[in-house]
Amino acid sequence: MPLRQGEVLEYRIITPILLSLSLLLIALPSRAQDARAVARLAPSASQLSLAAGERIPFTVQALDLSGAIVDVPLRITGPRNAVSIENGMVQGLQPGEYEIVVTVVVPADTGLEPLSLRVPVVVTWPRASAVGVEASATVYEGTTIEHQARVTHADNSLRPDPEIRWSSSDPSIATVDQFGNVTARMLGTVTIIASFEGVTNSVTHDVIAFPGSRIELMGSPDAGVQTGDVIHFDAMVMDDAGSVVEDAPLSWSHSYSATEGMLGVPATGQMLGGTFVADIAGIHSVTVSAGPLSARASFEVSPRDVVQEVELVGHGPENRYRTTDLWIFEGVDGRDYAITGSKVSGGFSFFYDVTNPAAITKIDSIQVDARTINDVKASPDGRYAVLSREGATNRRDGLVILDMSDPKNPVIASFYDEGITGGVHNMFAADDYLYALANGDKYVIIDMADIYDPQYVSEYNHPDSRLHDVWVADGLAYSSEWGTGVVVVDVGNGRWGGSPENPVFVTSYATPSGATHATFPYYQESTGKTYLFLGDEIMNRRGLAWAGYPESMGSYSNRYDPSTGTGGIPLANRGYIQIIDFTDPENTQMVARYEVPEFGTHNIWVEDDKLYQAYYEGGLRVVDVSGELMGNLYTQGREISVFKPVSQTGYTQNATMVWGAQPHKGHVFFSDTNSGLWSVKLLPKQRPIS
Repeated sequence: MPLRQGEVLEYRIITPILLSLSLLLIALPSRAQDARAVARLAPSASQLSLAAGERIPFTVQALDLSGAIVDVPLRITGPRNAVSIENGMVQGLQPGEYEIVVTVVVPADTGLEPLSLRVPVVVTWPRASAVGVEASATVYEGTTIEHQARVTHADNSLRPDPEIRWSSSDPSIATVDQFGNVTARMLGTVTIIASFEGVTNSVTHDVIAFPGSRIELMGSPDAGVQTGDVIHFDAMVMDDAGSVVEDAPLSWSHSYSATEGMLGVPATGQMLGGTFVADIAGIHSVTVSAGPLSARASFEVSPRDVVQEVELVGHGPENRYRTTDLWIFEGVDGRDYAITGSKVSGGFSFFYDVTNPAAITKIDSIQVDARTINDVKASPDGRYAVLSREGATNRRDGLVILDMSDPKNPVIASFYDEGITGGVHNMFAADDYLYALANGDKYVIIDMADIYDPQYVSEYNHPDSRLHDVWVADGLAYSSEWGTGVVVVDVGNGRWGGSPENPVFVTSYATPSGATHATFPYYQESTGKTYLFLGDEIMNRRGLAWAGYPESMGSYSNRYDPSTGTGGIPLANRGYIQIIDFTDPENTQMVARYEVPEFGTHNIWVEDDKLYQAYYEGGLRVVDVSGELMGNLYTQGREISVFKPVSQTGYTQNATMVWGAQPHKGHVFFSDTNSGLWSVKLLPKQRPIS
């Protein structure tokens, strides 16, 4: 029976697999009886071996003691970026040794221990088919130029980080190191060879005399530089006649004059070509060289000094269930409201009046047929709100749309599940349209003109990709699609001919971590740049020195059980914010990151040059993102405030787990999975004297 990989949970791919359509009609007691009959699981192969990109068949049968097939639903799990499993086929994605886990799905509250099976999977690289060599066209005596090699497979996919063997036909003319840096020693002709797994390619150079006699360095700042400020240098090489040598290779370097108190610090700054950013205050120097010529500039950098005190304002506690997302909005009556969801709660969402952030007041709750309400949203005009459903008993999850014409008394206007029956994990609400995920496979666009009768408009499904979230700004939809990265689609911007009725793909950008969970686009007025803030979600710390709590201590998702001594432990995960310059969608590039060691990122909000980052166990973190961005914002002293909420009566006591944050009218509201809804306020750096 074929198995299908699906929705993301704790860095694993988990989806119930219906092996027969008739299962939809089987009552729970019958399903429990069928599950009890399963004696073993029989895979079509006891282990799998395949190359990255290759697809091979894989099926599993559930058998009873007599060997007869038992018709029960199965669940399959596999590492998200390692293998893809769909329609009875396994595709290798990332080389390594892994396991596929198949489990019999048993109804909740039956007390049955689900039978499971582990199948080893080895994914290897396909054979290399070609090596391409890239280098500067002109090689001058006494200079060093970088050569790059690209290894491709038969399907034109790239081999990441290939270990190229470099060699020179005549080391007396030019030498090459193991990284492809070629140093020209004397005039003549030389061939540089790149080899990988028996495949070779080469480039031939004529080494000519270096014509430069003078170099000039430009861009040195006079004063006022702070850590985190990006400085652009430039240089010109000129010959004896004063003409610029346009193709002279420039080599940039940076040095730091450490005082006694700064000895032993980590990297003090970052240099990328002629662009520099300082992480540490002090005297920095930038040097540019070309052949025998060099020029140097020194300048002083001061601390960024952006820290502000954060004041706790209010708390709306919730300890019965684990709180999920929040949404803060101004209602049609002019007052301010909050909605929160809940995890494994039986379908509860909660509504608060937050007009006075110091007195957060729960005004209502709505329970619907769902296991979890993961996401909540309200339209910008406050006309409607929407709840996402996962785990409905009738297996038709979809959305619950609320009429918010009386914000103190939300009323269910309609249920919508066309094209989204398989579970809605996240969504985005605009005034006229709603964008809703469908089982991590696609997103559906819904016309919300009549909230009592919403209408299907269109959908977008990126090929061979799974998605977690979607955010829409200026007519562009940014979907966060794990290993695929961010996928950008024109849904009304018009530049690429897209509309809600006709979504048009624009571009995509994959991150090195392969765990893109959330995307927030931000236009920065001071620079005219558009940045995309891409957040990871990696629900483990495997392979790191702090790898998290041992399995014997239980799960962070369970309360402490005194009978077993397990559960009630804090979350331990990892991940960071990766910042992409999206000013030119046809030429996107990663420029910066915000990475706090030992914690993991979740939802993102950027407003007024401040990043409001929910960093799970790292708490709420507010970061200065003003000006051009480069390097790691964490090490540059850009953090403004950090607040870690704890509650002695929380779902998990005194354990921080911030899910999402949202600034609103001078306050910052955020949800914490273990303790509910909070509000804080950033205090001015200098309080007025009374």
